[in-house]
Amino acid sequence: MQDPLSEVISLLRPQATSTKLVHASGSFRVCRDDVDAAFYCMLLAGQVRLAVDGHAPIHLSAGTFVLIPAIAPFAVSSPNLPPPAGLVSQPVAAADGIVRLGASDTPPDVEMLVGHCSFGSPDAGLLVSLLPDMILVRDEDRLATLAAMVQSEVRADRPARDAVVEHLLQILLIEAFRSTEQPDTTSALIRGLVDARIGPALRAIHAAPDHAWTIHELARTAGLSRSAFFTRFSRVIGVAPMGYLLNWRMTLAKHMLRAGTHGIAEVSDKIGYGSASAFSTAFARHVGAPPREYARGAAAG
Repeated sequence: MQDPLSEVISLLRPQATSTKLVHASGSFRVCRDDVDAAFYCMLLAGQVRLAVDGHAPIHLSAGTFVLIPAIAPFAVSSPNLPPPAGLVSQPVAAADGIVRLGASDTPPDVEMLVGHCSFGSPDAGLLVSLLPDMILVRDEDRLATLAAMVQSEVRADRPARDAVVEHLLQILLIEAFRSTEQPDTTSALIRGLVDARIGPALRAIHAAPDHAWTIHELARTAGLSRSAFFTRFSRVIGVAPMGYLLNWRMTLAKHMLRAGTHGIAEVSDKIGYGSASAFSTAFARHVGAPPREYARGAAAG
């Protein structure tokens, strides 16, 4: 059966926009309020304090991986030598490609791999909203290995580098999401998947988006009455069952139309519409443009 988490991350189409090895010494603080891409950090040695808008500051130690899928301003600073108020350190790129923060004439107290990734899907807003808004994973060797591979590939000049980095980032994201230590994550998708009642219904939707699902069928899959299922699904996922099904179908439709490998009738069939005209009407209402116009715009872009 289709794994919704893997499917969502695959459709996000993560791409590395930057990745770098950072060494820091002494007292430092680096702030970013012009962030236009998701941020991740793997702490290789030492300790740092990470403050992300909308979240309480967190303490990172060696072996910790943090990922912020949603774009948000943040600051990284030295926890043991708190920087003076107003201090903003300027990163300095050395000849060896390593970026230095703080004192440059002493051995580094901190080593970390930091980077940004963007999501190529025009539905990134919807998809990211289904994922945790902050992922924190500690002492996972697989994540450290993957992060190092991303760094190595980005800095190398090998054939197919971009394709390799994109796939590595997909694996890195999946590992991070399924390794998260936060059981109370705000991710609607994760909450739904681990919910004993809602999980089976979500997986059924993703396994067969072309099926003519009804509330009654989905409720039966969940082992609940229709009213209890509707209430529980809406509370856990944040949208009514049929609304979630529509959003997912349209996300899949846009993905296929952008790829240019499916005709409108085929797309209509794959996401469960009885006719191309019914699909076109629903698509135009949901997206704001007919399927052909959307596909032409995607091809031109």
